[in-house]
Amino acid sequence: MRTASKLALSYVISFLIGLTILCGNYNKANAWGPIDPTEGFISLPFNQSFYHIQKPYDVQEDERYSFCDGVHRCWVYSADKPHTTTSLTKPRTEIAIHGYNYSSGVWQFEGYGFVPRGTTNVCIMQVFGASPPHATTLMVRVYNESLMYYRGPVLLRGAFDRWFRLNVIHDVDNSKVKVYIDGYLRLEAQGRGGTSHAFKCGVYAQDGDSYYMESRWKDIKILRKCD
Repeated sequence: MRTASKLALSYVISFLIGLTILCGNYNKANAWGPIDPTEGFISLPFNQSFYHIQKPYDVQEDERYSFCDGVHRCWVYSADKPHTTTSLTKPRTEIAIHGYNYSSGVWQFEGYGFVPRGTTNVCIMQVFGASPPHATTLMVRVYNESLMYYRGPVLLRGAFDRWFRLNVIHDVDNSKVKVYIDGYLRLEAQGRGGTSHAFKCGVYAQDGDSYYMESRWKDIKILRKCD
């Protein structure tokens, strides 16, 4: 009887020790907090010569875009025209980064984004370029109050009326994309091929879009992995 009791006690002690170690490791992992996804990357020059504004073709740029005190503001209406007379796409006002088109290597977009309450069913950031039938390698969309990778999974809940740091890393050669929000890894996904890619941010209407769509951006950076 004593042997059985001792054996049971040793099992209990072993379980408690294992549980303590597990909880300790869990707490330690959470104590690390967010990381800096830009470590090991080179930040490239970025100014107006590296981007242009895609907006409804029948309005002036300042009717859908502003840049004031370091903040880019993009807005569009669901009834707006597309960005060219020949396009069959939905309305958009996007900062199209044309100065850093890429076809190989590891590239990163960083920006602080803000989505006002009420904006929904809209893409606010994309990695343009992919193999048919796809046109994009990645889209960050807003549905209700959440940021989504396309239609899912959820990247961030409660995204309205707050600034968030968005980092998107595209490893072209290994066909991988990663999304970090506020320094936390939220997504790892497969690429979609393609021979030329570019970053965009702003608002690009999707099915079921709200009448008014807006996003704001500041501290935009384009980075490339160090060789």
